[in-house]
Amino acid sequence: MIKNVLSIAGSDPSGGAGVQADLKTFSANGTYGMAVLTALTAQNTQGVYGVELMPPAFVQDQIATVLADVRVDAVKIGMIATAEIATAVAEALIDFGDVPIVLDPVMVAKGGAPLLSEDAMKALRDRLVPLATLVTPNLPEAARLLGATEAITRQDMAEQARKLMTLGPKAALVKGGHLVTPDSPDVLSVDDALFWFEEDRTATKNTHGTGCTLSSAVAAHLAQGKTVQDAVACAKRFVTGAIRTSDALTVGQGHGPVHHFHALWTV
Repeated sequence: MIKNVLSIAGSDPSGGAGVQADLKTFSANGTYGMAVLTALTAQNTQGVYGVELMPPAFVQDQIATVLADVRVDAVKIGMIATAEIATAVAEALIDFGDVPIVLDPVMVAKGGAPLLSEDAMKALRDRLVPLATLVTPNLPEAARLLGATEAITRQDMAEQARKLMTLGPKAALVKGGHLVTPDSPDVLSVDDALFWFEEDRTATKNTHGTGCTLSSAVAAHLAQGKTVQDAVACAKRFVTGAIRTSDALTVGQGHGPVHHFHALWTV
């Protein structure tokens, strides 16, 4: 049976991030993708130039309409933007049962534009993080969630992964892409244990949407019944391959997208 995965996130019209990346990732990982929009953006590979938010009640209506008709086997939550939208999403999912929820706490775009307001940060931390099967912050996001200094070592990353568990998720993955090292390690805290996922860093500027892609790949594999540890391992391999083959694409003049269909397309 093909599993169904729902993305709740913003739109990227250039196709590299947001729900567009999520839907590609769901498909590339063998699941059927659906999307609830929280925001429209005017962005490309060089930056975000405008944001139009969906009314919170309409976000909630989108979720309720999907849940009323379609079996949802996993949920990925991305860009939230406001406290009101975060609250609407939380209220729509609070009685969702044991379906896996992957929360990617999108706070800053690749070009540096803020995507999450301060009051939205509190709502995300208080309302959405406790609902999450897995939360997947990068180093700046983990630091902001914890009110801490950004991690610069593996020891810092491990400590922050453990501290994130005190906020209520079942598991926390701290991503090391911002480390100034030749490798790109991620650390998972789950069931009182730590697991490291190692890959060499690829020399490319085509990293637009990597966070969206990783969290969506995890959601797809959780929907298919994998454990959190195995789902993260599969997602890490998928994203690494998508980054390594990204130069096969010619999209934009800035941070280009990763190649979501690297395992399916021949060039």
